[in-house]
Amino acid sequence: MGKTATDWLLFVVLLIGALLMSGPFVWMIATSFKPAADVFQFPPTLFTADPQVENYVRIFSTISFGRAMANSLVVSVLVTLLQLVTCSMAAYAFACLRFRGRELLFLIYLAALMVPSQVTLIPNFILIKSLGWIDTYQGLILPYAFSSFGTFLLRQYLKSIPAELLEAARIDGASHAQIYLTIVLPLAKPALGALAIFTFVAQWNNFLWPLITTTKPDMQVAIVALATLQGQYNTDWPLLMTGSVIAIVPVLLVFVFGNRAFIAGLTTGAFGGR
Repeated sequence: MGKTATDWLLFVVLLIGALLMSGPFVWMIATSFKPAADVFQFPPTLFTADPQVENYVRIFSTISFGRAMANSLVVSVLVTLLQLVTCSMAAYAFACLRFRGRELLFLIYLAALMVPSQVTLIPNFILIKSLGWIDTYQGLILPYAFSSFGTFLLRQYLKSIPAELLEAARIDGASHAQIYLTIVLPLAKPALGALAIFTFVAQWNNFLWPLITTTKPDMQVAIVALATLQGQYNTDWPLLMTGSVIAIVPVLLVFVFGNRAFIAGLTTGAFGGR
């Protein structure tokens, strides 16, 4: 079937939008290869005649960027795994179990979505400090081990699972743990994949909480380590752009390998439900 004029117009509009969106990323990559003198050159040029490949080596000697990347990876992966476990268990209870006050309890649980994270920032910090978890992995990870949004996302998806299937498993003698592990989790892979991407990206870009709970350079995450390159009077922009390019690589890899699950989770019930 041939393309209509509307299809071609839509394609051109989307292509222009994609090019505009990719512009800042192209400029960031180009700046990472520039010497400092070329950053504010006028008129500006996209590419430099003297590419500085050593910027990608210098970033690791100027700051503890390798350790910061490792910290970000550890924190993001563990938070993602914990949320997949806790949110899927809570979603199973709210979607598949029948108990008195379930809907009211879910509404109260869901009300946490309306509370800005800045409101709980100080109480969480006081609690973490009282436990002696400043500059520790548990202080960075555990406050984000649970998610109202993740529970809501998975609950909506699990409600699309036929109740007859779960009832048949119960009649056959399956326990709640067996139903959860062998039926619900395999069927919920698309929604779990979408939640994993949401959580990993959000945690990788989390700046404020790691900033106030880490004081040692060895415990800084990548985004906080990059912020230290910005000074009051001077900023090494090529080095900052170099670190930014390296920092987005894990996020791109997660999306490249998980985009099918992400799209499936958004289109097959994760935001629907009965």
